[in-house]
Amino acid sequence: TEFALKEIMSSGGAEDDIPQGERKTVTDFCYLLDKSKQLFNGLRDLPQYGQKQWQSYFGRTFDVYTKLWKFQQQHRPELVVKKLRYYARFIVVCLLLNKMDVVKDLVKELSDEIEDYTHRFNTEDQVEWNLVLQEVAAFIEADPVMVLNDDNTIVITSNRLAETGAPLLEQGMIVGQLSLADALIIGNCNNQVKFSELTVDMFRMLQALEREPMNLASQMNKPGMQELPANSVLLIYLSATGVFPTGRSDSEGPYDFGGVLTNSNRDIINGDAIHKRNQSHKEMHCLHPGDLYPFTRKPLFIIVDSSNSVAYKNFTNLFGQPLVCLLSPTAYPKALQDQSQRGSLFTLFLNNPLMAFLFVSGLSSMRRGLWEKCQEYLRKINRDIAQLLTHSRSIDQAFLQFFGDEFLRLLLTRFIFCSATMRMHKIFRETRNYPESYPQLPRDETVENPHLQKHILELASILDVRNVFLENTIDDY
Repeated sequence: TEFALKEIMSSGGAEDDIPQGERKTVTDFCYLLDKSKQLFNGLRDLPQYGQKQWQSYFGRTFDVYTKLWKFQQQHRPELVVKKLRYYARFIVVCLLLNKMDVVKDLVKELSDEIEDYTHRFNTEDQVEWNLVLQEVAAFIEADPVMVLNDDNTIVITSNRLAETGAPLLEQGMIVGQLSLADALIIGNCNNQVKFSELTVDMFRMLQALEREPMNLASQMNKPGMQELPANSVLLIYLSATGVFPTGRSDSEGPYDFGGVLTNSNRDIINGDAIHKRNQSHKEMHCLHPGDLYPFTRKPLFIIVDSSNSVAYKNFTNLFGQPLVCLLSPTAYPKALQDQSQRGSLFTLFLNNPLMAFLFVSGLSSMRRGLWEKCQEYLRKINRDIAQLLTHSRSIDQAFLQFFGDEFLRLLLTRFIFCSATMRMHKIFRETRNYPESYPQLPRDETVENPHLQKHILELASILDVRNVFLENTIDDY
């Protein structure tokens, strides 16, 4: 730092460009640097300085340094850009930590910094920085329902796994001993709100796989191995634009049903004509079910949120290991389609089922007291779903193998709640409006169980939205 400052002062022509007052600031700072070097290199001189003298000295150093920083910012726009980038990265960190109140403060500060930056420097990146502001503002406003305190301030809710989050395993529940070890979270929805390459769906799934801060000592004993250790599960989450098959062949295999798009090229995403025009070739950027076959050598839990999620029903379990695929609806009722930019409804159910339930019920805000009452009732629903699933006589054993892990147990119960809610809702009337799974769940014992349907109607009654659900659901199938 000292060398750089002296270079500024001694460079040809530079001194003439620096106002006298700023030049004195730089000179004072160089002097203070020299003085501090003498003090820290000579410990024998320390005793002669009292505490007040040290405080005064360092206070003066800090004041001069602040002036110098402002001086550099005024003359070097690249330093301001570094500061703006720091704000953007810090916002991402706070988002991942669910510090939404801090995020809102940082966004306000970033807005002020960008306004000052664009006012002082005639740069070409003003549009880009304003776009950053728009993206983060849309990201933090993506939740479709606000939870309010009595004074109308917004409650910051957490969707991480808490101690009372997942339904407890009760006596008599026979489940596997598998444990979630790693997760791959992949997002490629071009029209979805995102910030710093993190889409809303990816963010929500990240939060669903986080644990609320507590004593994590017992949770941090996972070995650092390239291969998954014994009794462990890999979760793969795909949120992406669907790629549909180009035609039917005589023998359909794992590469003949399409999949999801892994390339964000806009021409490809918006180019249905490209797929139709080139019937003889498969999309090279498509992730097919067959591409995941190598991962099935170990227990694998897959979540696909896409308009072609059903392609992953066509799985063959080649290695006999536990394998479950949770698949989103491939289409939503027209009344909900315009909300796709704010994230998928299916992923919202897996992340925050109560908020998703409120959203499909037409509610946009709720008082904290009622929210907490509904959350408590939802925990009761989850406990009953766990009993339905573990007591089923016809369920595929793969579901029970994964049910021993807290995160996977919660995802499975939320999936069943999501599917049951959509099947009872009046506007979800097409088969493609409902989630599916591989292997298939026994519908009469899970997603269409009368006991579960009764619970959903009771939750709707608490919220005074029972009119949007069918009363005699079973008779409608």
